[in-house]
Amino acid sequence: MDREQARQVLARAHREEWARVVASLARRFGDLDVAEESAAEAFATAVERWPADGIPPNPGAWLTTTANRKAIDRLRRESRREEKHQEAHAMNVHDDAQPVGPVDDDRLRLIFTCCHPALAMETRVALTLRMVGGLTVPEIARAFLVQESTMGQRITRAKAKIKATRIPYRVPPAADLPVRVSGVLTVLFLIFNEGYLATGPESDPLRPDLTAEAIRLARLARTLLPDDGEVAGLLALMLLTEARRAARVSPGGELVTLAEQDRAVWDSALVAEGHAIVRERLASGVAPGRFQLLAAIGAVHTSAPHAADTDWSQVVALYDQLMRLDPSPIVALNRAVAVAELDGPEVALALVARLQDALAGYHALHATRADLLRRLGRDDEARAAYDRAIELAGNRAETAYLSRRRDELG
Repeated sequence: MDREQARQVLARAHREEWARVVASLARRFGDLDVAEESAAEAFATAVERWPADGIPPNPGAWLTTTANRKAIDRLRRESRREEKHQEAHAMNVHDDAQPVGPVDDDRLRLIFTCCHPALAMETRVALTLRMVGGLTVPEIARAFLVQESTMGQRITRAKAKIKATRIPYRVPPAADLPVRVSGVLTVLFLIFNEGYLATGPESDPLRPDLTAEAIRLARLARTLLPDDGEVAGLLALMLLTEARRAARVSPGGELVTLAEQDRAVWDSALVAEGHAIVRERLASGVAPGRFQLLAAIGAVHTSAPHAADTDWSQVVALYDQLMRLDPSPIVALNRAVAVAELDGPEVALALVARLQDALAGYHALHATRADLLRRLGRDDEARAAYDRAIELAGNRAETAYLSRRRDELG
């Protein structure tokens, strides 16, 4: 197991400690590269030593102390950073008391801290997912539908900009939270999505640790910003999606589509809570944002006792509203899936055809196209589309489902 793999293994088990260690080193040394590399070395050391020595009584303190020593050693080796080395020696290896500001939770505070408005939105989200969320560069790249090398360069440039422009790594005051909340919500949404359906072939298809943490942080964000409709919308969307988790993968490890899920095993308490939030936002009379519309779509799906009872006209109408706010290819693809149920697969296939250039490397486009072609009886084209979707899909539960549907073709 190399250092990066070791870091990932331990970071999943001690995700909050990873965030704290990186943040502590970034504040102390003013260098995100040093922070991340030294934290990774500390976590790799823990993977080697803890099985033999036992987990220390305070894992977070052990990791922080070890990472600080690794950082000082790193700076000592780099003579061009002698000034920083002297500063590091002058500091105690233990964290000084830091003002927590308006956000009490360590993890959420770090996310708000990283989502600095001086960085472009995609850049701040990607950097935060890496530094605080603990997601790998490949996972982040798949979330943004870009090449791994492209995402790595984007994160590297973000760190360089922080260093060059001396963007302060500190907790924002209460007045700055609304400016940063959009990036924070996007971070939470992408963390949740990685848990809802992991993108890597070596990951478990579902990662409830990530979905549970994203929901926890969304609840805290709603307490912090109770009048923000998008915070409420994101929480409702997560609850309505998480409610279906028990039905999403078969005992054999195959993805189960929404239409085929056993709705009796959905979590009725989460569904009820999500519906209540959606109704509350509708009653507010305020025009809904992106997450509120996605939550409303989720509410329509989870209101139907059977898939055949779904109000597809309402789903399409909600996607029409969403397209006006977020005319992205992903939203257009999801709208096409709904249109297929309302107006038929041939109409939807024409919509999907318009997206093939923009989403050529996205497995869901080819999976959607394959299903529409199958429904139209165009089996040879459907088989080719399934092959492409299987080639691009990273999650083994999705691969199993797509392979079965392909093999069922005549």
